[in-house]
Amino acid sequence: MPIDAGATAWILAASALVLFMTPGLAFFYGGLVRGKNVLSTIMHSFMAMAVISVVWVLWGYSLAFAPGNNFIGDLSFAGFQTVDGRPYDVAGVVAPIPHVGFAIFQLMFAIITPALITGAFAERFKFSTYLVFLVLWVSLVYAPIAHWVWSGNGWLFGIGALDFAGGTVVHINAGVAAVAAAWLVGKRRGMNGGVVPHNVPYVVLGASILWFGWFGFNAGSALNANYQALNAFLVTNTAAATAALVWALISWVHTKKPSAVGAASGAVAGLVAITPASGYVGPLGALAIGFGAGALCYLGVQIRARTRVDDALDVFAVHGIGGIWGALATGIFAAVAFSGLTPPSGVGVIDGHPGQMWIQFRGVAATFSYSFVVSFAILKVLNLVPGLGLRVSDKDEDAGLDVALHGERGYSQ
Repeated sequence: MPIDAGATAWILAASALVLFMTPGLAFFYGGLVRGKNVLSTIMHSFMAMAVISVVWVLWGYSLAFAPGNNFIGDLSFAGFQTVDGRPYDVAGVVAPIPHVGFAIFQLMFAIITPALITGAFAERFKFSTYLVFLVLWVSLVYAPIAHWVWSGNGWLFGIGALDFAGGTVVHINAGVAAVAAAWLVGKRRGMNGGVVPHNVPYVVLGASILWFGWFGFNAGSALNANYQALNAFLVTNTAAATAALVWALISWVHTKKPSAVGAASGAVAGLVAITPASGYVGPLGALAIGFGAGALCYLGVQIRARTRVDDALDVFAVHGIGGIWGALATGIFAAVAFSGLTPPSGVGVIDGHPGQMWIQFRGVAATFSYSFVVSFAILKVLNLVPGLGLRVSDKDEDAGLDVALHGERGYSQ
């Protein structure tokens, strides 16, 4: 298949949109923490762009997408060897874009995924340890799971697991790692009454940027400017809008006030849930997925608040639960009319293939188990390494990480 200029232009634009999501996440998370930790929280996302970009070129992309075996890629693409301008065979389908375009697009996914985890340990994690964690996590957790799902010889791809744009690879993966991180690093000091977001406009701005960038995340995953991309764009917007409304309405009934933070969080939950399904479902399926995301993720936040695990910014409640619901819902609502695939591939329960639910469940269970165990092990080892450790001192935590770790303040006084 020859290179198509329109498809190449779209993948460049989509890559830029996905990268823009990471600053959006920085604002979203930065607004949710206390003012004394806004810069340190934003730095987590910003430094992910720097560190993962280098790791991806050197070995990360190769581990995720080089041939290798069913579990992980080999090093044949290390240093972007042979990652050039020729069309690339993506999981058995030759995409009309240069191989390097696909690698760039996938880099943006690899950047935002570990940045999502940082909401779980916000306001108390060592910055030096975080940089090491980024390298290890993307190499040992993200790359293998990406290979399982999206590489042509990955084992989950081989059994027919459907994840169009990252429900398992990105959101369940990050959400489960967040639980491991929050558990090991422990609760923030003085958390008996909870923390009020210091800048709600930042939260809404960040969610809006995420919503905008998510069109590249999902529609770009078609790897072409075609009907599947258009439908992915439509269902992404539909699910986000539905979940934002549902979360806002539930919180309105529950607290007697419609929360701006709640509406923003609901939109993100809807975006998370539609991600794995966006290439396979239609608008009505997106409405159902968005409704479920708004309700289930809101419930997840309420339940988490009653536990001892201080997942500071509710990463698991939004990304973990949203990703699990979205992955399973893909098995319900996937339809040939929207996927362009042939039965039974790309077909869910409503199209007469109930077996897809079992396949989706296996994908969820495998991602959940592997991500938790390996993420826990990485963090446990880092906590034992002299000079690293996971948590800042009580003095630094009380002072705020902006001044204690970066010598700067988010706001002049």
